[in-house]
Amino acid sequence: MHNEFLMGNEAIALGAIAAGVNLVSGYPGTPSTEVLETFAKKRGDGQYVEWSVNEKVALEVAAGAAYSGARTMVTMKQVGLNVASDPLMSLAYIGIKGGMVILVADDPGPVSSQTEQDTRHFSAFSKLPCFDPSSAQEAYEMVQDAFAYSEKYGTPVFLRPTTRVCHGYASITVKDSEEYELHTPEGFIKDSNRWVIFPRLSYQNHIKIEARNEELALDFSNYEKNKILPASDEYKNCRKGIASGGISFTYAMEAAKQLGELRHLKVSTPHPFPEQLALRFLEGLDEVLCLEELDPVIERELTYICGKHHLPVKIIGKLTHDVKNAGENTRDSVLQNIAAFLGKGLPKAASPETPPALPVRPPVLCAGCPHRASFYAVKKAMKGKKTIFCGDIGCYTLGNAMPLDMVDTCLCMGAGLGIAQGVGKIEPDTTCFAFVGDSTFFASAITGVVNAVYNQADMTLIILDNSTTAMTGHQPHPGTGQTMMGDIVAKIDMEAVLRGIGLTVVETVNPLEHETAVSCVQRIASQPGVKAIIFKSPCIAIVKPEKSMQVDQNICIGCNKCINEIGCPALIRENGKVTIDASLCTGCTLCSQLCPMKAIQKGGNMHE
Repeated sequence: MHNEFLMGNEAIALGAIAAGVNLVSGYPGTPSTEVLETFAKKRGDGQYVEWSVNEKVALEVAAGAAYSGARTMVTMKQVGLNVASDPLMSLAYIGIKGGMVILVADDPGPVSSQTEQDTRHFSAFSKLPCFDPSSAQEAYEMVQDAFAYSEKYGTPVFLRPTTRVCHGYASITVKDSEEYELHTPEGFIKDSNRWVIFPRLSYQNHIKIEARNEELALDFSNYEKNKILPASDEYKNCRKGIASGGISFTYAMEAAKQLGELRHLKVSTPHPFPEQLALRFLEGLDEVLCLEELDPVIERELTYICGKHHLPVKIIGKLTHDVKNAGENTRDSVLQNIAAFLGKGLPKAASPETPPALPVRPPVLCAGCPHRASFYAVKKAMKGKKTIFCGDIGCYTLGNAMPLDMVDTCLCMGAGLGIAQGVGKIEPDTTCFAFVGDSTFFASAITGVVNAVYNQADMTLIILDNSTTAMTGHQPHPGTGQTMMGDIVAKIDMEAVLRGIGLTVVETVNPLEHETAVSCVQRIASQPGVKAIIFKSPCIAIVKPEKSMQVDQNICIGCNKCINEIGCPALIRENGKVTIDASLCTGCTLCSQLCPMKAIQKGGNMHE
């Protein structure tokens, strides 16, 4: 054993490697992404890794390997689980042979997601066990426990870290390589009575699942990471207790250093709930405060147990409005919750100070981002027309910001296509656009295009091809010609895919050639039916910047058109005129093409 300073996601990946995982698949999404990326860097010989085209496919790939007796892990964020839910619900009934961990990183806040979604509900819904780590160290250990339980009970299991566990750093005690488990898959053995999901098999397996979960609840009551912490001497006769799980447990332990430790139930497996352990915890208590993210899962379980066993214990938390019911918990919020529960003020040193006001820094598209040029070209081409611009999930969601204001709707990955079709059917006089990124096109947009062609929609698809999966950290996808294993493969041609689906009008254009791009949009959008424009220009984070632009102050008239039209963060007002921050400018030339006075020209090298 040795110590390493690791991010929680890195610890999870090393824990999976220590457990002898054979295959890891996933789809990038914050806060989960670094798990698969770390595995790709640290994996040993014979361990396979892939970025799949979406979460559904990732789960199916992992399931197939687990059918063959391999230990597998699939990674995603909480909204990605919605995409994977179809195979998940059936896989819960079929089961697996090798161990299978479904890592779903929840995002309280939400910090970088569409929704606050609690995967513990999906665990109960699918009847699958769930492990909920409270720290990076516990995440490292728990992923290994999860594989063991998965194989013992022949079922996939969830590992559900939240943002602060995923992205927090700590000194972690990890195994040396010679301590790693080695796992050799048996191989797939044909048995249609086991692997083919017919109604009668599902009925029989449902009975087995319910029995298994009762057994698991008893097993989890003895699981070492579910525990009752005794009260400190200060509260040894107190009839109040705390129940917590995940990062909230860690915050409660921090609070205990200042307020003292109450009797405390730590819940590391929220489903199946460790009922027998909970009964031992509740004995002799009058009131329990529940601390958890995001939903009142522990609180509802304890309320149910008290009712079932006629226990006179008051359970409080989110349902009783003693704890906030949205957003993530913090060390300070948990400290305040416990102090209020005890009916005492905060220690003077513990009173949270009001931090100084921070400057407002709304997220914006990067300087030189080709998406800015794409949005602006469509905006100029459609000026004065009744339009709807249906957006999508990715960097380009930031096209909603002023002055572009080019995202009218955004629901989930690929949804813009369906929304544009729906609006078009009701308002045929509206020119409908759907924007989607190159990675998202492969992940979840192709079926929407098929639907549009089949049902004779009238819409324009705009594919923003920047040759990477930019928002989540520049991962490869089928259009980049590289796999996560490092193999160079043939790029999948999006234009060829669109023509194969049935589109006859497809053009590829560089959005940074402004007049050409505007003309293309005007010409394509005016044609009937389903048509597509691929705006192709690489993300500025994966190419070497050009020489920065500079403003000739003798020519600039201070009209501010460049700033007011495109909102590039490299453009600055100074002394009534425009100047350019050379440290940000990438030399994309878009601003120079808009300047009515031609005052913006190529300058010196930005690194000089």
